[in-house]
Amino acid sequence: MKKLFYPLVLLLAGIAPLMAQKGKALFPDKPGMVSYTYRKSLGKDVAATLDTIKALGITDMEFSSLFGKTAQELRNLLDARGIKCSSFGVGYPDLTNKIDEVAKNAQTLGASFVRVAWIPHQAPFTLATAQKTVEDFNRFGKILKDKYGLSFCYHNHGYEFQPHENGTLFDYIMQNTDPKYVSFEMDILWTFFPGQDPAALLNKYGNRFKLMHLKDLKKGVAGNLSGGTSPENDVALGTGQIDIPAVLTAARKAGVEHYYIEDESANIAIQVPQTITYLKNLKKNKTHR
Repeated sequence: MKKLFYPLVLLLAGIAPLMAQKGKALFPDKPGMVSYTYRKSLGKDVAATLDTIKALGITDMEFSSLFGKTAQELRNLLDARGIKCSSFGVGYPDLTNKIDEVAKNAQTLGASFVRVAWIPHQAPFTLATAQKTVEDFNRFGKILKDKYGLSFCYHNHGYEFQPHENGTLFDYIMQNTDPKYVSFEMDILWTFFPGQDPAALLNKYGNRFKLMHLKDLKKGVAGNLSGGTSPENDVALGTGQIDIPAVLTAARKAGVEHYYIEDESANIAIQVPQTITYLKNLKKNKTHR
């Protein structure tokens, strides 16, 4: 029996690490949340909504509005619940006209990132608009970084993927902005919807992507370059068209720092917990390295 026992021990010792690797979580971190997901309830009762979000285990948030509060009032509500605001989203006109106020609010909230999610333009998005965008982004980013120690991020919205030369106008913006001052937040739905591969784009540009919006597109919905689709086309992660494991694997390699769940639909009471459970249960396999 002893002669058989030792080889068996050695065999099991060799298998155990493989079994552990197979069962390793693909997304070991807790996801964050975009305030826009809970925009309706936050507009009515910020404190109660933050309680709901905290009950889901969320402690990292990106705010796209102050919801009628001062930055300090909102910070106090967050601190009382052990929630951090890592990114503060604002409109393009705010950056153009009152960037110092934006920066001070971001600092008060405790955010490290200032994010903008829409470039004012007349469809279709053009090279001339992209050129002006590059100029603006470099200026915004330099002020925020040099004066306030904040990182500027642009959140793609789909319309920037108009063809240009051997790529797209998104490539043009990426390649002509200063990496020292301009980073990006990938919204994976608004990358997939215009026909792009989110994982491939993450592999292409690596650590230019610092933030990510996690959302999925309803099966059967066709995309385009408009930058718009019905909010009800947002579905729980893993139930739509996007290859979420491939995206998360590429995001990890790229060094994405914060992942925020965004669900614009009216079904968040069901879909957000479903998304959180999906992320928690994702496991690595041999294709996710």
